[in-house]
Amino acid sequence: MSKLDPLPGLSPYPLQHFYDEMYADERSVRPHYKHVNRMFSGMSPEELQGKQKLMQRRMMEEGITFTLYNPAQDQPMERTIPFDMIPRIIPKGEWERLEAGIVQRITALNLFIHDIYHEQYIVKDGIVPRRMIISNCYFRPEMSGLRVPGGAYITTSGIDLIRHHDGEYYVLEDNLRTPSGFSYLFKGRSLMNQLFPELSFASSIRDVDHSLNRFLSVLRSLSPSRTKDPVIALLTPGEYNSAYYEHAFLAQQMGIHLVEGRDLVAQDHKIYLKVMNGLRRVDVLYRRLDDDFIDPLAFQPSSLLGVAGLMNAYRAGNIAIANAPGTGVADDKAMYVYVPDMIRYYLNEEPILSNVPTYLLSRPQERQYVLDHLSEMVVKETSLSGGYGMLIGSEATKEELIDFRLKILAEPERYIAQPIMSLSRAPVLAEGSMAPRHIDLRAFVLMGADRKPHVIPGGLTRVAMREGSLVVNSSQGGGVKDTWVMA
Repeated sequence: MSKLDPLPGLSPYPLQHFYDEMYADERSVRPHYKHVNRMFSGMSPEELQGKQKLMQRRMMEEGITFTLYNPAQDQPMERTIPFDMIPRIIPKGEWERLEAGIVQRITALNLFIHDIYHEQYIVKDGIVPRRMIISNCYFRPEMSGLRVPGGAYITTSGIDLIRHHDGEYYVLEDNLRTPSGFSYLFKGRSLMNQLFPELSFASSIRDVDHSLNRFLSVLRSLSPSRTKDPVIALLTPGEYNSAYYEHAFLAQQMGIHLVEGRDLVAQDHKIYLKVMNGLRRVDVLYRRLDDDFIDPLAFQPSSLLGVAGLMNAYRAGNIAIANAPGTGVADDKAMYVYVPDMIRYYLNEEPILSNVPTYLLSRPQERQYVLDHLSEMVVKETSLSGGYGMLIGSEATKEELIDFRLKILAEPERYIAQPIMSLSRAPVLAEGSMAPRHIDLRAFVLMGADRKPHVIPGGLTRVAMREGSLVVNSSQGGGVKDTWVMA
């Protein structure tokens, strides 16, 4: 009998008031988890520890890493990302509703970005205040009136969702600039197939490998030259970037060039790749740099990472940039509040997925409510991501609460607040036992020139590795799980 679960089917830990992904209650397993529960319950602690060691070795051999930056350390720490072997499983019907809601959301957000860089109907009709646009640090006046290839601004996106204790999914954030995590989704599935072939192949799981071909097709569709074989490059900040492993993985898997700014040059409003025998024109650039750094002539003059003249080539229609500059105006945390209204405005539909209730602290009444209930709130700085600039009231010290109160009062427009949601939990393997951890889901979406969003089945389940913690971000030490969508 396994140490994990003395009586298969019984929860090895108290469920408390959280939604548990595997256990319906403390005496029964949800139907779609029965096979996985039976297999892990049947393995001895020694077998599991052996699998965990093998998993760790494979990750080291393949260099599956993420770089952590800690102000307390002189040097950033490169580590393998914590990968838990018990998959998260999403039934077919549940996924279909999620997929429809995500497609609806991305369609509306793409229309919104086009609108604000052209006619701004949504502002004129009073749906979104003008000040939310012009004061947004991600709004790029340089994009005004510019036609982007296929009208597709959001080529890649990552929509973060949580499941509350009521069992419902809520959208937590829209990541529309340079979302990361694609590589862990694909590598996680590959490792699970290698280590647990009897489990993976006995289950009807939707395939994710074909999504890499879809990714490449989406990039090719943006090419303005319409050549049969466009030259595509992934622009990375370089090996010191926290997601460099992912940049290298995607370039290798899709057979595109992995380049840094110094590898490219602008001539006659075109962008060229320096190769051994001269220059080769680039048709599509999948950039993993923020807007500020992609072109020192157009944005941050001190940037050494981008390509001088890139925006001129873009304006001339000689290259496609994915994602389009200026998409960040739609994923600002304050703009998130207006996404349900965007869906109603552009699509004349009711949102399928709900937002987490959100307070804009620039509004005096909402600000006062939040200050009166700060210990019950998550406060976020609107322009930051990756878990930075965030306060979780229930985990904060008295000093941290005072500090955030002062920050909010000094610059209320920089912050939003949300009630602390009860993120669902899923079992992880911790020291030979099953233990509960909070999770969320990052769903990845691809959009090409046809403007039909494709949601990669499953996405990436992120895991808070410390018991009780709600922080799942990889940049804050979080881990990941393979995510299965049942066919």
